[in-house]
Amino acid sequence: MPSPEQPLTGQCACGTVRFEVTKPFDTAGYCHCKRCQRRTGALWSENAIVASDGFHFTAGEDAVRTWTPENGLPKSFCGECGGHVTGGKPGGPIVVIRLGAVDGDPGIRPEWHAWVSSAPDWEAIPDDGLPRFEQGRSR
Repeated sequence: MPSPEQPLTGQCACGTVRFEVTKPFDTAGYCHCKRCQRRTGALWSENAIVASDGFHFTAGEDAVRTWTPENGLPKSFCGECGGHVTGGKPGGPIVVIRLGAVDGDPGIRPEWHAWVSSAPDWEAIPDDGLPRFEQGRSR
């Protein structure tokens, strides 16, 4: 698990935006919502949640762009390459880390599937025994 002594690093696709996670993640899981499908170009997004004081940008913060969808959490990405790095409200209680952007082992494995009602019916969600939530899950 990440710690101040051994932070987990991450970056966007081009390396302009870099970050560190210095606290253990609270939870992690797969999101199957249409926003994540369209944001990633994949059938789901793998994310982990950390307290906001356990996250900080180490480079490229000025290149971060944020889109806040109606009725949704902000989505932040690199303005140079478009690589998604975080979700959540700046200064809010949590940061949602896009696990595809981390450089090493996050120390946590997916614990749930959210928004399975949005998953396409032409590709089954893997039968991995994790809890499934038709829509979002409560923290």
